[in-house]
Amino acid sequence: MMHAGFLLLIILIDGVSCKVCSYQDVLDYLNLTVDNSVFKLTRPVLDHTHTTVVKLDVYLYAILAVVEKTQTFIPFIWATIQWNNERISWDPAQFCGITRLSVPENLLWKPDLFIYEMTQKDEAPLSPYLQVSYNGTVSSEDEMRVVSTCKMDVHKFPFDTQECNMTIGSAIHFVEEMRFFPYSNSSRATQFSRELMKTQGEWEFLQLSISSTNITLQNKSWELLVYTVTIKRRPLLHVINFLLPILFFLIMDLASFFIADHRGEKLSFKVTVLLAISVLLLILNDILPSMSNKTPLIATYCIVIFALMLLSLLETILVTYLMEKDSKDELQDNKEDKHKLVQTENYNTGEKETGCSCICRVTKRKKQPELLPVEEVNNIIQSGESHVLLLILDELKKLQKNAYLHHGCKEESTKSVYWAKRINRAFFVFYVVTVLLFLSFIFMEWNS
Repeated sequence: MMHAGFLLLIILIDGVSCKVCSYQDVLDYLNLTVDNSVFKLTRPVLDHTHTTVVKLDVYLYAILAVVEKTQTFIPFIWATIQWNNERISWDPAQFCGITRLSVPENLLWKPDLFIYEMTQKDEAPLSPYLQVSYNGTVSSEDEMRVVSTCKMDVHKFPFDTQECNMTIGSAIHFVEEMRFFPYSNSSRATQFSRELMKTQGEWEFLQLSISSTNITLQNKSWELLVYTVTIKRRPLLHVINFLLPILFFLIMDLASFFIADHRGEKLSFKVTVLLAISVLLLILNDILPSMSNKTPLIATYCIVIFALMLLSLLETILVTYLMEKDSKDELQDNKEDKHKLVQTENYNTGEKETGCSCICRVTKRKKQPELLPVEEVNNIIQSGESHVLLLILDELKKLQKNAYLHHGCKEESTKSVYWAKRINRAFFVFYVVTVLLFLSFIFMEWNS
C-alpha cells in the first residue's frame, strides 16, 4: 500500500514536470503579458517607500576616437544594469528548476538611466531582451557607442594624459527612490577592460576608476555613479612628424653661422628655414583645440624657436649690411688711390701728401704692409722726375715702419667689419646658450 502511494507520487511529479517545464508556464504564473501594465508603468516596488537598488557594470571595449578640436571622447562600452522587481518571484522547484528566463524588454519597467556627458544618441539597436531571475532580479546587457564631451587639458601635448568621465544617473528618480552601486570595483573593472580591449589607436588605456557622488538642486538630491577613463596619448607619431623636424630646422639654423657673411647664401638659407617653420605652425593650428585653459607647451616650443630664428635672420641682415658697407668704403678708397697715383704720374711736382694721410691710405689697402721700394718707384717714374720726390717717398717709408713698430700695427679689417664680427660672435654665443636653456626647460616641463 505504501509502495503504491509512493509510485503515485512519482507519477504526479512526473506529470507536473511534463506539464509545467516551459518558460511560458512561468510567464502565465506571473501573469506577465503585453496587456498587463502592472510590470511596466511604475517603479516595481510593493511599497513606495522602498528604494530600488540599481547595480551597474561598465567595461571599455575600445577607444574609437578622441577629438581634441571639439573635445569629444568616443568609447565603445559594454554596460550591465541590474535591479530588483518586487512583483516578480517564483519557486524553481515547482517549474523543473527554471531559475532564469528572457523576456522582451518592453514587458518590464527599466530604470531611466542616461550618461550626462553624452552629446549624441547611440543609433545602434540595444538588446531587445531582459534576463529575469526567480527572486525578482532583472538584468540588461548592452553594447553601445558613446559620443561624449570631455574637458581636455592639452598643456603637455603630445605627452598628455586625459581623464574623461561617464556620469550615469537617473533623471526623475531621487536618491530616496533609487540608489546606484557599482557591481565591480575599480581594479576589477580596469583589469577586465584591458582583457576586453579590442583597439586603442593613438591612445593607451590606463585605468577605469569608479566613484559615487550626489547632486542637489532645489532641495532634491540625485545619486550618480561616475566612471573615469584615464588614457594616455602615444606621442611617437607627433614626435617624428612635428617635434623632430622643428628641432632639425633649429640645428640647421645654428649651422648656418658657419656660412660666410659676405655671401648671399646665408641670408637666403635662413629665410627658407623660417618659411618651413611657418608651415609647421599652420599644421599645429589644425591639431590643437582653439580653446584651452593653458597655453600648450608645444605652442610655446614652436613660437620661441620661431622667434629665435627670426632674431637670427635680423642679425644676419645687420651683419650683411655692415659687410656691404665695408666693401663700398674699400672700393671708394681704391678709386681715390688710383686717382692720386694718376695725378702723381701726370704731375712731377704735384702737391705733397702728409705722412698721416699716406699711412692711413696704405693701411686700408689689402695685403700691402709697406710702400713700394725706392728701386721700383725709380723704374715706374719717368726719368725726368725730380730727386726731391724720391727723397719724400723714402722718408714716408721710414715713417711707416716707425708707425708700425710704435703702434704694433697689423693687417686687420676696417671698423665696420670689426663690429660685424664682434656682433656675430656675441650673438652666436647668446643663441646657443638660449637654445640649450630653453630646450632643457621645455623637456623638463613635458616630463613633469
